[in-house]
Amino acid sequence: MTSHKKPVRKRALAIMLAAMMVVTLLPAAAGAKPSKKDSSPSCDSRVNNTIDKLLECVTVEGVRAHQAALQAVADANDGIRASGTPGYDATVDYVVETLEDAGYDVELNGFPFTFSALGEVQQLTPVSVDYPTGSMSGTGFGDVTGNVIPVDLALGTVDWPALPSDSTSGCEAGDFAGLDWSGPNDIALVQRGACFFSVKAVNAEAAGAEAVVILNQGNTPERSGPVNGNATALPDGTPSNIGVPYVGVSTAAGVALSAEGATARVVVDPPVESTQYNILAELPGKNDDNVVMVGAHLDSVQAGPGIQDNGSGSAAILETALQMSKVKPQNTVRFAWWAAEEAGLVG
Repeated sequence: MTSHKKPVRKRALAIMLAAMMVVTLLPAAAGAKPSKKDSSPSCDSRVNNTIDKLLECVTVEGVRAHQAALQAVADANDGIRASGTPGYDATVDYVVETLEDAGYDVELNGFPFTFSALGEVQQLTPVSVDYPTGSMSGTGFGDVTGNVIPVDLALGTVDWPALPSDSTSGCEAGDFAGLDWSGPNDIALVQRGACFFSVKAVNAEAAGAEAVVILNQGNTPERSGPVNGNATALPDGTPSNIGVPYVGVSTAAGVALSAEGATARVVVDPPVESTQYNILAELPGKNDDNVVMVGAHLDSVQAGPGIQDNGSGSAAILETALQMSKVKPQNTVRFAWWAAEEAGLVG
């Protein structure tokens, strides 16, 4: 007799999902063991109405096939599947088509959503490089190409802790004095530390900068990646009303941008209003008064394709839904894929 035993690591995901479905399957069938007589050679054609059958058919390989499809979607859409982008729209299309092909009636649950794309920073000289950026609330909008003007930076080596623990770059209007802001599109380069994000940007704009780039402090490994910040308010709580693009970059990117004669392009687009969609698919049960809900968020962050977070969960639920599509469970099962989780649990 051929053994159905699989390595523990490969069975873990299928066991977890199947356990979630125990309460949905027919009580009489739940403990039954599959036999050669009632087992179909193909998971595509048989009714997986026992836990054992479902375990055989919800496989890591099946889940990974959906993850590969999500990666292909990201590859065709600038590497991301974030809500508010074409990558998310294409992800919805894939999940809906896959469910409908399996016989599900699919419902799209729409809601209004404001998408704010991450800013862009591209160094043009003396090297040409696109830098990853962080999220900066309170930024202005625009597309600025010009000279990069370093402002009171405290730079050192990359041996921690090489840089000062409290950089005051841009915290005082005097930090900008004596620098040439006469160009048509000057970009202020300031450093994180000592004062509010908003103060640095307001001072830069008042000095004549048409865009502001803030590099991370660089005093610890944790403060070396692209800066994420909130510049919406000043220390007294009044709105900052920043009118120029304001973008955060890593310490290393800031060091490169501080090179003599550096020029760059800084872009921050205005928010875009759209309708985003959660996906719902229901498997009717004998008892429609009881509903078992199974869900995962479908969107990625703006920094990557989201194949693990949470493409893995979305793919696992999708594969489970496909393998249960011919089952008449005891309780109704509702599968859900949520939008805009990465934007703050919006969907």
